[in-house]
Amino acid sequence: MNFTDAIIQGIVQGLTEFLPVSSSGHLSLVQYFTGQSGDAAGAFSIFLHFGTLVAVFIAFFPTIWQLVLEVFSILRDLFTGRFSLKTDRPYRRMIYLLFVSLLPLLLVLPIKGFYDSVSRDQDIIIEGICFMITGTLLYCSDKVVKGRRTVMQMNYRNAFTIGVAQAIAPLPGISRSGSTIATGLILGLDRKLAVDFSFIMGIPAVLGANLLELGDVAKNGLDIPLGVLLVGVLVSALVGLAAIKMVRWIVKKDKFMPFAIYTFCLGVLVVIAGIVELSCGAPLRHMLTA
Repeated sequence: MNFTDAIIQGIVQGLTEFLPVSSSGHLSLVQYFTGQSGDAAGAFSIFLHFGTLVAVFIAFFPTIWQLVLEVFSILRDLFTGRFSLKTDRPYRRMIYLLFVSLLPLLLVLPIKGFYDSVSRDQDIIIEGICFMITGTLLYCSDKVVKGRRTVMQMNYRNAFTIGVAQAIAPLPGISRSGSTIATGLILGLDRKLAVDFSFIMGIPAVLGANLLELGDVAKNGLDIPLGVLLVGVLVSALVGLAAIKMVRWIVKKDKFMPFAIYTFCLGVLVVIAGIVELSCGAPLRHMLTA
């Protein structure tokens, strides 16, 4: 892997992590058609995700800081015997909701190996099906009436449902941001809340998943030059910041439909390509360059 590969994949990760089109799916396709599938490609993807996490921290720092302060306030109340689940404080309410939204992730831990195998295999049909699922979700969210639920009106069932959408997002082709934002909009959340909740709930989920993956990387070694790695992380962070601003505008202006059409059509094309490969018994990239 060279600097050009790092820049291209950093751009793809930065854009698609936040735009509702699936970063894992697009990275998987880029790596597949450039012949970089496998453990090294999977390991590089982990570090690119850390770059986009940096972008989230920068873009949502004011809200994240208020949540951190509220955590300390909760701890104080626990030790002084004043803690209660009932609250009229928006940031405390959001912490409770975020906690509930992370519970579905516990259900997918036993099948983590399946997610990894799909991401690193040599078959792209599942990616295509997942792209179509993402497109369908985006289409449904674009058709619903604008919701007005604030964080104080959002309930725990809403949080858990959005968490379920996040739990299936590791499948390549399922957009984490797209599926969670779309689910929030379908549930009637305010546009801004749907975006903020989606990105902030993704921090512990993405961070935890990638820290677990780092254990395997450390065990197997990382055959990627440090300079190439750092360039990829930096590019994904910078492009990710721009993509977050784009998503905020897209949701505010109800512009999900083009992404719904794009992901669904891409899914159809990828499924067709996968079927052609199975029929011919050779990777499509080899047939195109033959």
